[in-house]
Amino acid sequence: MTKIEVEVFAAPGCGKCGKARQVLKRIVEEWPDERIRWREVNILDELDYAVQLGVLSTPAIAIDGELLFTALPSEKRLRQALQEYLEETES
Repeated sequence: MTKIEVEVFAAPGCGKCGKARQVLKRIVEEWPDERIRWREVNILDELDYAVQLGVLSTPAIAIDGELLFTALPSEKRLRQALQEYLEETES
């Protein structure tokens, strides 16, 4: 079973970052298995890593170290992207 890691890049005091975290947490909890792990990345603590991926603003979302969204996508779009990514890694 393929597992992926989703990272939410956030900054202290960023309101949209909190929403991104809530949306991602809800999606991951609804997933039928435990193929998706996620973590929040504080860009102040991991600035070099954020720059390396190309994060220019928050919130940003990366899957397995690849920057996928540079702004908060809709919940539907994020769910769809995760599903597509899981299908691609399994084939």
